[in-house]
Amino acid sequence: MRYMIIVKATQDSEAGVMPGETLLARMAAYHEALAKAGVLLDATGLQPSSSGWRVRYDGDKRTLIDGPFTESKELIAGYTLIQVRSHEEAAEWVRRFPNSAIDGGESEIEVRRLFELEDFSESEAIDRFQTLDNRNES
Repeated sequence: MRYMIIVKATQDSEAGVMPGETLLARMAAYHEALAKAGVLLDATGLQPSSSGWRVRYDGDKRTLIDGPFTESKELIAGYTLIQVRSHEEAAEWVRRFPNSAIDGGESEIEVRRLFELEDFSESEAIDRFQTLDNRNES
């Protein structure tokens, strides 16, 4: 089972304030432990929304909207992707995730399980995705 640990943005992260050495050390230690356990798939921080954009769809029409975006509590500052055997194992790792607030104050992470191709009924489209997965594993 793969899970994404989603680090929610804060006013500091949206302002481009970089984490200090203490927070970076805590994050490094946590991610080293994940890697040592063999469950870390990927992890990274994201630039503030001012350097990003959104695409709004209305039927076939697409509109690009440049950042920044005002609701920082709805934004993502980074993520960690893990692969574990169970929901309980994921929860144990998440409990150890360091507080991501630069000032040590309030912060929030969200955890979501990723869909696996096995979660879907067999179909031609799923077979096409399976072919893509097989190519990525080579």
